[in-house]
Amino acid sequence: MSGWRRVGLAGLLGASAGFGQAPYDQPLILMLALTLACYLFGQAQTTRQAAVFGWAFGTGYFAHTLQWIVSPFMVDVARHGWMAPFALLFLAAGLALFWGGAFWLARWLERRGAWALILSLPAAELVRGYLFTGFPWGLLSQSLVDSAGGQALSWIGPYGLTLLMVAVAVALNVRATTWVSRTLRFGAVLLGLGAVVLPVFRPVAVLTDHSVRLIQPNAAQRDKWNPDHIPVFFDRQLTYSAAPPAAEGAVPDLILWSETAIPWLLDRAGSSLNEIAKAGGNATVALGVQRRDDSAYYNSMVVLEQGGEVAQIYDKHHLVPFGEYMPFSDVFARIGVFGLAQRARGGYASGSGAKVLDFGEMGRALPLICYEAVFAQDVNAAPERPDFLIQITNDAWFGKAAGPRQHLAQARMRAIEQGLPLARSANTGISAMIDPYGRLLASLPLNTAGYVDAPLPAPLSPTVYSRTGDLPFVFVLLAGLACAGFRRQQRQQRVKN
Repeated sequence: MSGWRRVGLAGLLGASAGFGQAPYDQPLILMLALTLACYLFGQAQTTRQAAVFGWAFGTGYFAHTLQWIVSPFMVDVARHGWMAPFALLFLAAGLALFWGGAFWLARWLERRGAWALILSLPAAELVRGYLFTGFPWGLLSQSLVDSAGGQALSWIGPYGLTLLMVAVAVALNVRATTWVSRTLRFGAVLLGLGAVVLPVFRPVAVLTDHSVRLIQPNAAQRDKWNPDHIPVFFDRQLTYSAAPPAAEGAVPDLILWSETAIPWLLDRAGSSLNEIAKAGGNATVALGVQRRDDSAYYNSMVVLEQGGEVAQIYDKHHLVPFGEYMPFSDVFARIGVFGLAQRARGGYASGSGAKVLDFGEMGRALPLICYEAVFAQDVNAAPERPDFLIQITNDAWFGKAAGPRQHLAQARMRAIEQGLPLARSANTGISAMIDPYGRLLASLPLNTAGYVDAPLPAPLSPTVYSRTGDLPFVFVLLAGLACAGFRRQQRQQRVKN
């Protein structure tokens, strides 16, 4: 193949791999595309060819997977619509640089085959998840959340599972000339098919005596702050909170409203908080709200006492760049570019970090606001192990197809990794109660107004990943890359001799 044909094919393979992610959920297609990409990578003769191939493969993958990124810019088309195609193009091409670097490193470490890719591509994904506040959306392992292979997240986490997926793809390209190579290929076929085809074989989750009501107002982003629509959405949430339980004896102990569920700043929301607490009756109510202090604005979650007083506050600490704040805000302000969801000119301020909230007899919970559920390390950063996880989010920003479903998949990953149930309230959906194995016990459809009462599952014992985080994986990568580098040095020395 000529160079451009190879690049074009790499882009098509990457786009095909995107079918592994929601809303398609076809991980088998992703694995086939990854296997073919490893084969074609093995034909690259130079590091430059390998890097360009990896970058094209990544660009196709991220452009398809992150297609929803245009949706936030279409909320206010007149102001932000022009940015949409540039956002998708630059984000996809920029994230693909990590994959281009991984393919370059793999060819630099090993002149033939694709074995070094087993280390370099997961390493690139790890860097992508941490560098510049991180953006680990669309990890290869995210595609396995509905499959048996996804349960490995509780042992090795998202990056370790990514390494296994790349290892299977590389092993499928091994020439079956000896019994060892034939055994390796056969084992890779069994492991790959089992991971992506078999369903989740886990026992039924143990349920507690507590119930959570998840409120979903379905406020479209373009209407959410419209003065004519604000009373409609607020009254809708009050009505859902005060509604009788769907099943006898399932009176909710906790009522969960979504991110920025009310339009008023916390210090100006006194009467509305009283109404919310009254509608909740004897249940505790937690909701998303914007608040301010003397110098900053925060995207927060508050827990209300029955009289409407604020009992606990959590401030979101992992903010969305270019959404909730602008890097180099002074520079961008000069050309009139501001964050899509920021409140003050410089954006929201970051909270102090992960915080566990006390919900009495229900136990203690770690709150995650929207984007924070994307980061496994944020959940592992909790000061103590909670009894359950809470996510409140406003997925109206993410469009009506891929974005909200991919965001839900990542919340399910966090539940599996920690062995903890997760209660999720999303403005436009998908609100859900997720068990410690990542399965949906109850949910509301996307873009539907309503509420659902769901029993809270009991937590499992701490998982291996919840105890270790990504540190063992980092050591494995460093040791493997060091060995590969040493082998390369030995080869060069033999050539010189």
